[in-house]
Amino acid sequence: MYIFLSILIVIACVLLVCVVLIQKSKGGGLASDYSGGNQYLGYRKTTDFIEKATWGLAIFICVVSICASFAIKAPVASSAIQTKPQTTAPAPAPASTPAPAATPAPAK
Repeated sequence: MYIFLSILIVIACVLLVCVVLIQKSKGGGLASDYSGGNQYLGYRKTTDFIEKATWGLAIFICVVSICASFAIKAPVASSAIQTKPQTTAPAPAPASTPAPAATPAPAK
């Protein structure tokens, strides 16, 4: 679930970057290129759509980020390395075997 939410966040971030790059500062955006008097196909409404898309994507990223934080599994409180008192008797030491007889070095 966390991976799915992370993928959604990344996709929304890429879309948000694209939407912000389309905009011009001070509300120009796509509508500034078509500054003629007519509203053919709603060119003047592009800034409204882009602004709503920016706010919508930003809110979506915030909400999904909060949901993703709840999707993370809680860390286990116990340590992986635990010291337990030894309840069994230690294993006996292996019986020692006699060492092989040393051969004398040849005299020169």
